[in-house]
Amino acid sequence: MSDFVICYDISHPRRLARLYRYLLKHAVPLQYSVFLFNGDDRQLECCMQKAIELIDEKEDDLRVYPLPSRGLKARIGQPALPEGIQWSGLPTTW
Repeated sequence: MSDFVICYDISHPRRLARLYRYLLKHAVPLQYSVFLFNGDDRQLECCMQKAIELIDEKEDDLRVYPLPSRGLKARIGQPALPEGIQWSGLPTTW
């Protein structure tokens, strides 16, 4: 299992809402247009195939960045999940 950052810039509000709702089912929202996806390459490919169908490739921007499996993973500021809920894939505070 690997971690990936999925981010997007969608120009049309309807496509934006559809992609956001879709990614909520498959990844953890970190910010408005940034998600953390945890899975293998096959799972990511499946997720991205559907996501690509929801965007207009001429107007929108959808990107996926792999996170290194080793190294520092930390967050500063507000947690992504509500108080009391922890997910081991998310970094803790410093």
